[in-house]
Amino acid sequence: MEGQHRHESSERPEIPDGMSADARETWPSSELIYSWLTDSDYDFQLHPGEHLEVDSASPEAVAQARRFRDVLGRFASGITVVTTMSNDEPIGLTCQSFSSVSLDPPLVLFVPARSSRAWPRIQRAGKFCVNFLAAGQADLSNTMASRGTDKFADLDWTPSAVTGSPVFADTLGHVDCTIHAVHEAGDHFVVIGRVQELVVGTADEPLLFFQGKYRTTDG
Repeated sequence: MEGQHRHESSERPEIPDGMSADARETWPSSELIYSWLTDSDYDFQLHPGEHLEVDSASPEAVAQARRFRDVLGRFASGITVVTTMSNDEPIGLTCQSFSSVSLDPPLVLFVPARSSRAWPRIQRAGKFCVNFLAAGQADLSNTMASRGTDKFADLDWTPSAVTGSPVFADTLGHVDCTIHAVHEAGDHFVVIGRVQELVVGTADEPLLFFQGKYRTTDG
């Protein structure tokens, strides 16, 4: 991802024996991988499975893990920012794992990691809004993926009509939800939202994520 610097830390996780340093290159960019895999500056929810633990003593396990990441990295997705209000403070996280679930009743889901700092506050609020990012909003994605305390400073947003969660300008659209159910799923949670309102945005071209990089429909 562009616009960010490599996080230098003495506490970064070690690459297991037998796994090359670029083993996760098809997931996040090399500049941010250590930050996303540690409890430091970034809070970006990728496809479930990117934190897969492997037995470093088993070449077969390492090969299977790399295959898992390589294949799932070829599934292109959109980028969303999930927001809420917590004690009058706007909260947001960048999330790649989002999907529709049901038409009757209207349900959607997103998948935050257990390590996410934003998710517990979204859970306590009991409501959230999913903003679908448009091409040209990579900087917004990067900002919402950071763990800074002033992520919303200087951002153009308004409260959603039903839950009051932040809605960003110039997106593809947004879905306003209340939390319907939460399921444990390994090192992630599967959060089911009951749709309260759907709004089509002003943008037409999506921001995509494919093989660890931002993309658009024009390539």
